[in-house]
Amino acid sequence: MKLNYTITDVAAKEPTRAYVDAAAWDMYATTVDVVENNEFGYIEYGTGICIEIPTGYVGKLFPRSSVCNTGLILANCVGIIDPDYRGEIKFRFKWIPNTARYEVGNKIGQFRLEKTTKFTWSLVDALTETDRGDGGYGSSGK
Repeated sequence: MKLNYTITDVAAKEPTRAYVDAAAWDMYATTVDVVENNEFGYIEYGTGICIEIPTGYVGKLFPRSSVCNTGLILANCVGIIDPDYRGEIKFRFKWIPNTARYEVGNKIGQFRLEKTTKFTWSLVDALTETDRGDGGYGSSGK
């Protein structure tokens, strides 16, 4: 499968994978916009890349594992890119000011393409029972 893309910034780098079996593609910063406030700020990184997600798929944006070495937290945990979006791919992070961050040219996050499943919702009187039932956080023990 080929994924069509365009570039909006001459500094844009084509996404890369460090290993042939990597599950996601690394994306690179072309711009950095910082918005600071009292407790934390936001940093939005542009990639200079616009992607044409095929119908039946979704694009997902994830932080890189190296994010643990920074003061960054991907603001929406996982970014979702719908097939009808044609704008620039951007990563917005919450940022603790005066801590490490990515710079222009750095790998800033990962892109993954996944197949979606079409379904409809069906209201029922009861769900099938399981051993776990409605056991939530910590219900499986330690």
